[in-house]
Amino acid sequence: MIHFIYNPNAGIQNEAQKKQWLASLHAIPNAVIWETTKPLEAKEFAKKAIEQKASRIIAIGGDGTVNEIGSVLTATTTPLGIIPMGSGNGLARHLQLPLQFDKALAIALSGKETAIDVGIINDRKFFCTTGIGFDAAVASRFAKGSDRGFMSYVKSTLYTLFHYRPIEISINGGPLEKVFSLTIANANQFGSNAYISPYSDLQDAHLEMVTIQPHSILKATTLTIRLFNKTIHASKKVSIRSIQHISIQYKKGMPIHVDGESLETAIDNLVVSIEPQALLVIV
Repeated sequence: MIHFIYNPNAGIQNEAQKKQWLASLHAIPNAVIWETTKPLEAKEFAKKAIEQKASRIIAIGGDGTVNEIGSVLTATTTPLGIIPMGSGNGLARHLQLPLQFDKALAIALSGKETAIDVGIINDRKFFCTTGIGFDAAVASRFAKGSDRGFMSYVKSTLYTLFHYRPIEISINGGPLEKVFSLTIANANQFGSNAYISPYSDLQDAHLEMVTIQPHSILKATTLTIRLFNKTIHASKKVSIRSIQHISIQYKKGMPIHVDGESLETAIDNLVVSIEPQALLVIV
């Protein structure tokens, strides 16, 4: 049995499109369709799908939906298919999956399986990126808004840029330092082709720690251009270091993003590690 887990609130698609997609899914023989209505429900549906011996589980939604389902599947040999319908679709873009529903569905149903690495931050799994600082502040503001889509994210970014102050952290118990942002990348981008770590590889058993130093608003414009033309690593304000394990001391109760989802730090120590080849995905 093929199980689909669909988040109808992902992205900015209209109701007519959603009805058409659901009709396509219901026409597939031996398919089970789960439709989420609240946060973390995709994770529960994934567990039920495994109990029902799903041959593959296909996520329809954004990186948050993919994260919930993938976090369950890392302990199994059940492969994850992705039909990207979110705002950023970072993992799908890195895997070069199509963003059109019909094309993505065809690959999810008949594509090949491949294993990718999984990042872990304080026992929470991530597949694209996690981080603190500016990007986390943007994610926090975006999450509090009612609108979705790329332009809403741009608005959140611009607002945050004019109100943000660099954060203070310590790496592996070292001296305190101020940074604009710190991102741990498994995939090469946040989503929407914003390449925070252009040379990240999902299968190299390493993560990349991307540190951006404090800078002016004028410099932020240049960095934004570099983010989208895959040259951010060439900036003197940016350092990228391959890691497998690292500890970051930071304040409790501050914004953090995990695969685009906005959270708050629960403790003042963030421990990052990697599980190589821990998730099967369909490409």
